[in-house]
Amino acid sequence: RGQDWGLPPWRPDRLAASGHAPYRRLLRALFRYAGAVRIDHVMGLFRLWWVPEGSPPTEGTYVRYDADAMLALLALEASRAGSLVIGEDLGTVEPGVRETLRRHGVLGTSVLWFERDWEGDGHPLPPERWRSDCLATATTHDLPPTAARLTGEHVDLRDRLGLLTRPAADERAEAVADTAEWLALLGSLGLLDSPAAGPPGTDEAAEIEGFHRFLLRTPARMIGVWLPDGIGDRRPQNVPGTWDEYPNWRLPVSDAAGAPVALETLTTSPRLRALLEVVRAGLAAPGA
Repeated sequence: RGQDWGLPPWRPDRLAASGHAPYRRLLRALFRYAGAVRIDHVMGLFRLWWVPEGSPPTEGTYVRYDADAMLALLALEASRAGSLVIGEDLGTVEPGVRETLRRHGVLGTSVLWFERDWEGDGHPLPPERWRSDCLATATTHDLPPTAARLTGEHVDLRDRLGLLTRPAADERAEAVADTAEWLALLGSLGLLDSPAAGPPGTDEAAEIEGFHRFLLRTPARMIGVWLPDGIGDRRPQNVPGTWDEYPNWRLPVSDAAGAPVALETLTTSPRLRALLEVVRAGLAAPGA
Protein backbone atom coordinates (compact mmCIF):
# COMPACT_ATOMS: atom_id res chain seq x y z
CA ARG A 1 0.00 0.00 0.00
CA GLY A 2 2.98 2.30 0.34
CA GLN A 3 3.41 4.94 3.01
CA ASP A 4 2.70 8.66 3.04
CA TRP A 5 5.14 10.19 5.49
CA GLY A 6 3.61 13.63 5.14
CA LEU A 7 7.04 15.22 4.61
CA PRO A 8 7.81 17.83 1.95
CA PRO A 9 10.77 16.58 -0.12
CA TRP A 10 13.79 18.59 -1.11
CA ARG A 11 13.66 19.87 -4.68
CA PRO A 12 16.83 18.72 -6.45
CA ASP A 13 16.92 21.81 -8.68
CA ARG A 14 16.76 24.17 -5.70
CA LEU A 15 19.36 22.11 -3.83
CA ALA A 16 21.74 22.38 -6.77
CA ALA A 17 21.12 26.12 -7.13
CA SER A 18 22.04 26.63 -3.45
CA GLY A 19 25.17 24.50 -3.70
CA HIS A 20 23.37 21.97 -1.49
CA ALA A 21 23.66 24.44 1.42
CA PRO A 22 20.69 23.09 3.48
CA TYR A 23 22.00 19.54 3.12
CA ARG A 24 25.51 20.57 4.22
CA ARG A 25 24.11 22.41 7.26
CA LEU A 26 22.13 19.32 8.22
CA LEU A 27 25.19 17.06 7.95
CA ARG A 28 27.39 19.41 9.98
CA ALA A 29 24.77 19.61 12.72
CA LEU A 30 24.60 15.80 12.91
CA PHE A 31 28.35 15.20 12.86
CA ARG A 32 28.88 17.81 15.58
CA TYR A 33 27.44 15.35 18.10
CA ALA A 34 27.75 11.89 16.56
CA GLY A 35 30.66 9.51 16.07
CA ALA A 36 28.54 7.65 13.55
CA VAL A 37 25.46 8.53 11.52
CA ARG A 38 22.99 6.05 10.06
CA ILE A 39 21.11 7.31 7.01
CA ASP A 40 17.63 5.84 6.88
CA HIS A 41 16.51 4.94 3.34
CA VAL A 42 19.86 5.96 1.87
CA MET A 43 18.46 5.34 -1.63
CA GLY A 44 16.73 8.70 -1.14
CA LEU A 45 20.05 10.29 -2.05
CA PHE A 46 19.60 8.69 -5.50
CA ARG A 47 15.85 8.87 -6.04
CA LEU A 48 12.86 9.63 -3.83
CA TRP A 49 9.21 8.62 -4.16
CA TRP A 50 7.12 11.77 -4.38
CA VAL A 51 3.36 11.56 -3.71
CA PRO A 52 1.24 14.37 -5.23
CA GLU A 53 -0.87 16.09 -2.60
CA GLY A 54 -4.26 14.40 -2.30
CA SER A 55 -3.13 11.16 -3.99
CA PRO A 56 -2.63 7.78 -2.30
CA PRO A 57 0.99 6.62 -1.75
CA THR A 58 0.69 4.09 -4.57
CA GLU A 59 0.20 6.88 -7.13
CA GLY A 60 3.52 8.64 -6.78
CA THR A 61 6.64 8.75 -8.93
CA TYR A 62 10.40 8.64 -8.48
CA VAL A 63 12.28 11.95 -8.65
CA ARG A 64 16.04 11.67 -9.11
CA TYR A 65 18.73 13.50 -7.13
CA ASP A 66 22.40 14.19 -7.84
CA ALA A 67 23.68 11.21 -5.84
CA ASP A 68 27.33 11.82 -6.67
CA ALA A 69 27.18 15.35 -5.30
CA MET A 70 25.23 14.37 -2.18
CA LEU A 71 27.50 11.42 -1.42
CA ALA A 72 30.64 13.47 -2.02
CA LEU A 73 29.42 16.10 0.45
CA LEU A 74 28.47 13.36 2.90
CA ALA A 75 31.95 11.82 2.68
CA LEU A 76 33.59 15.23 3.04
CA GLU A 77 31.64 16.23 6.16
CA ALA A 78 32.10 12.77 7.73
CA SER A 79 35.84 12.98 7.09
CA ARG A 80 36.06 16.42 8.65
CA ALA A 81 34.29 15.14 11.76
CA GLY A 82 36.11 11.80 11.88
CA SER A 83 32.73 10.06 11.84
CA LEU A 84 31.43 6.83 10.34
CA VAL A 85 28.46 6.68 7.95
CA ILE A 86 26.05 3.74 7.65
CA GLY A 87 23.41 3.64 4.92
CA GLU A 88 20.21 1.62 5.09
CA ASP A 89 20.45 -0.06 1.68
CA LEU A 90 17.51 -2.40 2.20
CA GLY A 91 14.35 -2.93 0.18
CA THR A 92 14.19 -1.84 -3.45
CA VAL A 93 17.86 -1.14 -4.23
CA GLU A 94 18.71 -0.17 -7.81
CA PRO A 95 21.73 -1.82 -9.47
CA GLY A 96 24.89 0.13 -8.76
CA VAL A 97 23.69 1.77 -5.54
CA ARG A 98 25.71 -0.44 -3.20
CA GLU A 99 28.82 -0.11 -5.35
CA THR A 100 28.46 3.67 -5.34
CA LEU A 101 28.01 3.78 -1.56
CA ARG A 102 31.09 1.59 -1.11
CA ARG A 103 33.12 3.89 -3.35
CA HIS A 104 32.24 6.82 -1.07
CA GLY A 105 33.08 4.90 2.10
CA VAL A 106 29.47 4.42 3.27
CA LEU A 107 28.80 1.13 5.03
CA GLY A 108 25.66 -0.81 4.11
CA THR A 109 23.15 -2.61 6.32
CA SER A 110 22.79 -6.40 6.31
CA VAL A 111 19.84 -7.95 8.17
CA LEU A 112 20.00 -11.65 9.00
CA TRP A 113 16.59 -12.60 7.60
CA PHE A 114 17.41 -11.16 4.17
CA GLU A 115 20.84 -12.75 3.81
CA ARG A 116 20.17 -15.78 1.65
CA ASP A 117 21.84 -17.17 -1.45
CA TRP A 118 19.27 -15.60 -3.74
CA GLU A 119 21.26 -16.37 -6.89
CA GLY A 120 21.87 -19.98 -5.86
CA ASP A 121 19.97 -22.43 -3.68
CA GLY A 122 18.13 -19.79 -1.64
CA HIS A 123 19.42 -21.15 1.67
CA PRO A 124 20.63 -18.88 4.50
CA LEU A 125 23.99 -17.38 3.69
CA PRO A 126 26.77 -18.83 5.90
CA PRO A 127 28.61 -16.19 7.94
CA GLU A 128 31.82 -16.24 5.91
CA ARG A 129 29.89 -15.25 2.77
CA TRP A 130 28.49 -12.02 4.23
CA ARG A 131 29.92 -8.73 3.02
CA SER A 132 32.37 -6.92 5.29
CA ASP A 133 31.47 -3.29 4.57
CA CYS A 134 28.25 -3.27 6.56
CA LEU A 135 26.48 -3.03 9.88
CA ALA A 136 25.04 -6.50 10.56
CA THR A 137 21.89 -6.87 12.65
CA ALA A 138 19.24 -9.42 13.52
CA THR A 139 16.45 -6.90 12.87
CA THR A 140 15.73 -3.19 12.44
CA HIS A 141 13.11 -0.65 13.50
CA ASP A 142 11.11 -1.46 10.34
CA LEU A 143 10.99 -5.22 10.99
CA PRO A 144 9.50 -7.48 13.66
CA PRO A 145 11.51 -8.01 16.84
CA THR A 146 13.32 -11.35 16.78
CA ALA A 147 11.01 -12.79 19.45
CA ALA A 148 8.02 -12.11 17.20
CA ARG A 149 9.72 -13.94 14.34
CA LEU A 150 10.48 -16.92 16.54
CA THR A 151 6.88 -17.15 17.75
CA GLY A 152 5.18 -16.14 14.49
CA GLU A 153 3.40 -13.22 16.13
CA HIS A 154 4.44 -10.87 13.31
CA VAL A 155 2.21 -12.84 10.92
CA ASP A 156 -0.73 -12.69 13.31
CA LEU A 157 -0.33 -8.91 13.60
CA ARG A 158 -0.25 -8.36 9.83
CA ASP A 159 -3.26 -10.66 9.48
CA ARG A 160 -5.26 -8.60 12.01
CA LEU A 161 -4.34 -5.41 10.14
CA GLY A 162 -5.43 -6.84 6.79
CA LEU A 163 -1.93 -6.57 5.29
CA LEU A 164 -1.56 -10.13 4.00
CA THR A 165 -1.89 -10.80 0.29
CA ARG A 166 -2.43 -14.57 0.67
CA PRO A 167 -4.00 -16.91 3.26
CA ALA A 168 -2.64 -16.49 6.79
CA ALA A 169 -1.99 -20.24 7.05
CA ASP A 170 0.40 -20.03 4.08
CA GLU A 171 2.19 -17.05 5.60
CA ARG A 172 2.55 -18.83 8.95
CA ALA A 173 3.88 -21.99 7.35
CA GLU A 174 6.48 -20.04 5.38
CA ALA A 175 7.50 -18.03 8.47
CA VAL A 176 8.00 -21.22 10.52
CA ALA A 177 10.04 -22.83 7.76
CA ASP A 178 12.18 -19.70 7.37
CA THR A 179 12.96 -19.49 11.08
CA ALA A 180 13.56 -23.22 11.40
CA GLU A 181 16.06 -23.13 8.56
CA TRP A 182 18.05 -20.37 10.24
CA LEU A 183 18.01 -22.19 13.59
CA ALA A 184 19.21 -25.36 11.88
CA LEU A 185 22.18 -23.43 10.48
CA LEU A 186 22.96 -21.99 13.91
CA GLY A 187 22.79 -25.48 15.41
CA SER A 188 25.13 -26.90 12.77
CA LEU A 189 27.65 -24.16 13.59
CA GLY A 190 27.46 -24.85 17.32
CA LEU A 191 26.03 -21.39 18.07
CA LEU A 192 23.14 -22.55 20.25
CA ASP A 193 24.01 -23.43 23.86
CA SER A 194 21.22 -25.98 24.03
CA PRO A 195 19.56 -26.58 20.66
CA ALA A 196 15.82 -26.58 21.25
CA ALA A 197 13.95 -29.83 20.73
CA GLY A 198 10.71 -28.07 19.91
CA PRO A 199 9.61 -25.55 17.27
CA PRO A 200 11.19 -22.06 16.91
CA GLY A 201 10.71 -20.03 20.07
CA THR A 202 10.98 -23.01 22.41
CA ASP A 203 14.01 -21.41 24.07
CA GLU A 204 13.56 -17.89 22.80
CA ALA A 205 16.27 -16.07 24.78
CA ALA A 206 18.91 -18.69 23.91
CA GLU A 207 17.92 -18.57 20.24
CA ILE A 208 18.25 -14.78 20.13
CA GLU A 209 21.70 -15.11 21.69
CA GLY A 210 22.54 -17.66 18.99
CA PHE A 211 21.58 -15.20 16.24
CA HIS A 212 24.01 -12.66 17.68
CA ARG A 213 26.78 -15.26 17.93
CA PHE A 214 26.17 -15.80 14.22
CA LEU A 215 26.48 -12.07 13.46
CA LEU A 216 29.82 -12.07 15.29
CA ARG A 217 31.03 -14.82 12.94
CA THR A 218 30.49 -12.62 9.87
CA PRO A 219 33.19 -10.26 8.55
CA ALA A 220 30.88 -7.26 9.12
CA ARG A 221 32.65 -4.11 10.34
CA MET A 222 30.00 -3.60 13.04
CA ILE A 223 27.08 -5.45 14.55
CA GLY A 224 23.99 -3.87 16.06
CA VAL A 225 21.83 -5.02 18.97
CA TRP A 226 18.16 -4.00 18.91
CA LEU A 227 17.41 -3.27 22.57
CA PRO A 228 13.86 -4.73 22.47
CA ASP A 229 15.47 -8.04 21.46
CA GLY A 230 17.21 -8.04 24.82
CA ILE A 231 13.96 -8.26 26.77
CA GLY A 232 11.68 -10.22 24.45
CA ASP A 233 9.59 -7.36 23.08
CA ARG A 234 7.02 -8.60 20.54
CA ARG A 235 5.62 -5.52 18.88
CA PRO A 236 7.41 -3.85 15.95
CA GLN A 237 7.99 -0.11 16.13
CA ASN A 238 6.83 0.31 12.54
CA VAL A 239 4.42 -1.69 10.40
CA PRO A 240 4.93 -0.51 6.83
CA GLY A 241 1.71 0.12 4.97
CA THR A 242 -0.12 1.48 8.03
CA TRP A 243 -0.97 5.05 8.89
CA ASP A 244 -3.44 5.23 11.79
CA GLU A 245 -4.19 1.47 11.85
CA TYR A 246 -1.21 0.83 14.13
CA PRO A 247 0.57 3.03 16.74
CA ASN A 248 3.80 3.38 14.76
CA TRP A 249 6.65 5.10 16.69
CA ARG A 250 4.46 5.48 19.77
CA LEU A 251 5.23 2.16 21.44
CA PRO A 252 7.35 2.04 24.58
CA VAL A 253 9.95 -0.71 24.80
CA SER A 254 8.11 -3.59 26.48
CA ASP A 255 8.82 -7.02 27.89
CA ALA A 256 7.51 -10.33 26.55
CA ALA A 257 4.17 -9.75 28.28
CA GLY A 258 3.74 -6.31 26.71
CA ALA A 259 4.44 -4.33 29.89
CA PRO A 260 6.43 -1.11 29.30
CA VAL A 261 9.97 -1.27 30.68
CA ALA A 262 11.51 1.74 32.40
CA LEU A 263 15.12 2.64 31.66
CA GLU A 264 16.19 1.53 35.15
CA THR A 265 14.61 -1.87 34.61
CA LEU A 266 16.07 -2.19 31.13
CA THR A 267 19.64 -1.55 32.27
CA THR A 268 19.39 -4.17 35.02
CA SER A 269 17.56 -6.81 32.97
CA PRO A 270 19.28 -10.20 33.42
CA ARG A 271 18.12 -11.23 29.96
CA LEU A 272 19.59 -8.14 28.29
CA ARG A 273 22.81 -8.44 30.26
CA ALA A 274 23.15 -12.07 29.19
CA LEU A 275 22.76 -11.06 25.53
CA LEU A 276 25.36 -8.32 25.85
CA GLU A 277 27.76 -10.76 27.52
CA VAL A 278 27.42 -12.96 24.45
CA VAL A 279 28.38 -9.99 22.29
CA ARG A 280 31.30 -9.02 24.54
CA ALA A 281 32.61 -12.59 24.57
CA GLY A 282 32.41 -12.75 20.79
CA LEU A 283 34.27 -9.47 20.38
CA ALA A 284 36.99 -10.67 22.76
CA ALA A 285 37.49 -13.98 20.94
CA PRO A 286 40.75 -14.56 19.03
CA GLY A 287 40.47 -13.25 15.48
CA ALA A 288 37.33 -11.21 16.20
